[in-house]
Amino acid sequence: MANKLRTGAMTRAGGKWACGLLALLLSGGVAQAQDLSLENARISLLPGDMPGAGYFSLQNDGAEDVTLVGAQSDAFENTEIHMSMEKDGMASMHAVPEIDIAAGQRFEFAPKGYHLMFMHRAAPLEVGDDVEVVLHFADGQQLPATFEVVSPTAMH
Repeated sequence: MANKLRTGAMTRAGGKWACGLLALLLSGGVAQAQDLSLENARISLLPGDMPGAGYFSLQNDGAEDVTLVGAQSDAFENTEIHMSMEKDGMASMHAVPEIDIAAGQRFEFAPKGYHLMFMHRAAPLEVGDDVEVVLHFADGQQLPATFEVVSPTAMH
């Protein structure tokens, strides 16, 4: 009898897992964690071992502000939050420790602005590949997402 109960519980847990996976697959490229959603995730990848830049829209539909503190991907040794800017006709970029996303707001990671900098590829990547990335927030929340590798020329 105990085995039947355990098997039934495992089947229900497996069914919930399968339903969750199906919902993720059917969400059309939208990753969600609690009140956060990420859309249009892509990595602009330069040739060779040059760094790649990650762009996306991050929506905070929660009642509380959230703070993005980093990201991680097994496809790269290091991922940092960066900001590009132009001053006196000179372009520059620097690392940013965190980004606050206000409750009810959308934050755009876009060329010539905030982005994720993906450095030191773990394996070769090509345009059209998918890269799994996990965004990390100050409150411990994590948001997994799939980024599509795109050509730098597709970003302009």
